[in-house]
Amino acid sequence: MSALTVAVLERALGDPSDPDTPFSYARCAELDRAEEFPEAICAELDRLGLSRHYVPVEFGGALTGLEELAALIRVVAGRDLTVAIGHAKSYLGAACVWTAGSPEQARALAARLIAGAPVSWGLTERAHGSDLMATEVAAEPHPSGGYRLTGEKWLINNATRGELVCVLARTDPAGGPRAHSLFLVDKRRLEPGRYRCLPKQRTHGIRGADISGIAFDGARIPDDALVGEAGRGAETVLRTLQLTRTVCTALSLGAADHALRQAVAFTAGRELYGSRLIRFPHVRRTLGRAHATLLACEAVSLVANRSAGALPGEQSVASSVVKSFVPERVDALIADCGELLGGRAFLTGLHEHGSFQKLARDHRVVGIFDGNQAVNRNALVNQFPVLARRYREARVDADGLARAVDPGSAAPPTDPGRLELVSRGGSSLVQSVPSAIAALRAVPGTDPRLLALAGRLAARCDALHAELAALRPSPVASARAFQLAEEYEECFAGAAVLHLWLAGGGAPARPELWRDGLWARAALAVLLAGVSPERSGEAGGDDAEFDALFDTLEAMGAGCPPESARAGEETR
Repeated sequence: MSALTVAVLERALGDPSDPDTPFSYARCAELDRAEEFPEAICAELDRLGLSRHYVPVEFGGALTGLEELAALIRVVAGRDLTVAIGHAKSYLGAACVWTAGSPEQARALAARLIAGAPVSWGLTERAHGSDLMATEVAAEPHPSGGYRLTGEKWLINNATRGELVCVLARTDPAGGPRAHSLFLVDKRRLEPGRYRCLPKQRTHGIRGADISGIAFDGARIPDDALVGEAGRGAETVLRTLQLTRTVCTALSLGAADHALRQAVAFTAGRELYGSRLIRFPHVRRTLGRAHATLLACEAVSLVANRSAGALPGEQSVASSVVKSFVPERVDALIADCGELLGGRAFLTGLHEHGSFQKLARDHRVVGIFDGNQAVNRNALVNQFPVLARRYREARVDADGLARAVDPGSAAPPTDPGRLELVSRGGSSLVQSVPSAIAALRAVPGTDPRLLALAGRLAARCDALHAELAALRPSPVASARAFQLAEEYEECFAGAAVLHLWLAGGGAPARPELWRDGLWARAALAVLLAGVSPERSGEAGGDDAEFDALFDTLEAMGAGCPPESARAGEETR
């Protein structure tokens, strides 16, 4: 089977607005009301070959880098997040084996996954949440070989459906950084009565997802269930999270696509006070700002996904940034689109079968799993000293950065073995902002507005890193440190926009958005404004960038649905 592409997947899945399409808004709404897992839809994704993209090519799959995988998951998430989260969980569950498993273990898992076996990842426990070092599930050596697993994993996606579960367990009762190991548990090989699946938990969003758990009662597992070396389980999890957190941005981008489609279609068809809603200046500005937010999120996600292969030693920074930044920005985008939809944003049975209120509920979980915002910002805070030092030194991996920010080149293959627990080189992306601005100034005809926004970004980067350098290390991060982490995310995203502009300005795919630096100006404007209410007026003059962006998108046909789509919208 040839590798699946975005275009092929889109065509194969059909029109989600058509109730007769198996993967339609109508069918997903039915499943949501029944709190039923979308088995048939996931089976169709298996048939189309999506599962092959969860498996590295060296083990018989189609996965080389994260960029292509994220693009496919975004397509699915743009239709329904429950389906995307339920299906893509198998990549998350298997990723530790790709990171640290033996070739034999990886090939066996690959065959099962490609054949459609769901794989789960058992990390969290009822009493400890994201504190993985407090894991209580124990794996004790058995006198006859292998281990016995005892304890409970809770709030685990696909814990009941999963045929295999990658479990983090304590192997050293004394504790410490080498006290935990990973095991790939095959339920088919467990003794009857030695494990039980816990009840599915009812949730506000992703209601059909299998959010349950699994309890082990002395379940015997063989020696070959151990993933990597004994005692290195926590380390393997932390490395693997750098990949899974980065890919999770695709869920948010898909949700943003869906929200914007609905908002644009509704405002184009809705008539009030003798005019289409989309003609009102406030509506146009809101849509322009939402599109600018999506462009900024696309930029930072693209660079982070490519960085996993191009700058693996720095992925601990990139993954923490995007997992915190993108879901938060998309939550705000969804809220803005909901304001434009008015009451229809809350309806469960009307207006695209209530899919907007469903995506708003569903997306809230994206910021939580694989480490919530606090976890990711704390991971960033822990790296402040090296980030400040490397910025001052202007240290940059020029070759790696060039590959990370050039989407016209082949995506760098991902090698999990090159990931580092913490970045010793800081962030080449952010540390090269001063040189990137010098390069921008050297480009003939660069729009002065883009130069001005880039200059403000540079000033913010300088001020931020000066404060990072002066920040006193503390065992518990201060509230101010978390604010600085948020500012670092914005600088990182702004650097991604700037570098992508420089890398792609010569041969743009959509020249209208590249003319005069339009897309980059709008994306930088939304980043420099921030999301905090007290900072929302910092760049009030930049609102014109959002207006210009939406005017251009509308002229291109990208900011407004075709007449055939408008005709079906309610106008009363």
